[in-house]
Amino acid sequence: MAESNIDEIDQRIIHALQGDARHTSASDIAESLDVSARTVRNHITRLEESGVIQEYDVGVDYEAAGYQLHTLIVCTAPIHEREELAREALTVPGVVGIREVMKGEENVHVEVVGTDGNDLSRIGRDLQEVGLHVADEDIIRNEYATPFDGFADSDE
Repeated sequence: MAESNIDEIDQRIIHALQGDARHTSASDIAESLDVSARTVRNHITRLEESGVIQEYDVGVDYEAAGYQLHTLIVCTAPIHEREELAREALTVPGVVGIREVMKGEENVHVEVVGTDGNDLSRIGRDLQEVGLHVADEDIIRNEYATPFDGFADSDE
């Protein structure tokens, strides 16, 4: 494991929050760790301030919300411009997420939500105008996530 400033309590807190941050209280975590809720809150504050915990996400079922086209658009950006173009692509209406990939081609993955084919075409054009080359588009059917097991208690 890479050297870090997080201890076992931090790891267990992160694991619990990754599992279900909305329904997991500091008291719940404290009870499972045999520490006080104040200790857990202090650890969470330190993890947030140090940038280890960056955000608390809301999972959205776009189809249930009336947006039928949740799509992954795979793009290529010149490597020396990749980060700048990825950040600029976040300003395109309909873009909900960006991942930079460490490779030469197809190195920016753009998650978008659209209402119809015309909307997706507009988003694709807007991404091209930003400077990204659209290589592929895939409709996302489902997404699944799980907490990173490296943060789990080794006794679990």
